[in-house]
Amino acid sequence: MGSSDIFLEAEWRFLAMLNYEVDSALLQKFVPHGTALDRWNGKVLLSLVGFRFLKTKVFGIPFPFHRNFEEVNLRFYVQRHEGNEVRRGVVFIKEIVPRRMIATIARRVYNENYVALPMSHKIDSRLAAGIVVEYGWRSHSTWNSMSLTTTGGALLPENNSEEKFITEHYWGYASQRNGGCMEYRVAHPPWRVWNVRDAKLGGDLTELYGRQLAGALRGAPVSAFLAEGSMVEVHRGRRL
Repeated sequence: MGSSDIFLEAEWRFLAMLNYEVDSALLQKFVPHGTALDRWNGKVLLSLVGFRFLKTKVFGIPFPFHRNFEEVNLRFYVQRHEGNEVRRGVVFIKEIVPRRMIATIARRVYNENYVALPMSHKIDSRLAAGIVVEYGWRSHSTWNSMSLTTTGGALLPENNSEEKFITEHYWGYASQRNGGCMEYRVAHPPWRVWNVRDAKLGGDLTELYGRQLAGALRGAPVSAFLAEGSMVEVHRGRRL
């Protein structure tokens, strides 16, 4: 694919990932047509991910006041067979950004479930005890936040590790209004990750995610880590 196939270019940095094991029945209604849940060691994982979008361009064009912002998304993992190739991808249940135009474009182009809300972030990488990262978003009733503190240094994930499984899904899938599915490629190099010694999530999760998903997120995550991130290219989608 050439540069004309690239819809969006940006740096994704300081990806805070809280991961939860859930029953497959909880996610089945969100699985796009033509895909199937992708499991790690038999586990179905749901991830809440907060990160920084930086130096953003859409079709190669930087838009003033829309280049650097936060995103928090709730996502899970699927796979699809294309001939002999197994394409491992991500499905987003909800994506939060602070800019209304960004949310509108994503809904129109991919039918992704974006919402625009006031957001904030705090990143302190100068502490000897570890990097502290926090992402916040304002729902109607309160401020919500996810935060973590790293320990040790950043390393590339080991083969067959949960971190590698989560960070190396290079496709996106979105259900369409007509019942079909949109597939798009997400290109980036492997990311180094930090282990986490403290992770927190708080706020009114029911308002955004509903009772069942909020209930899953109120439990302790089965894992948490911080990914370094990189430049990312999101390619134009195709309808399956």
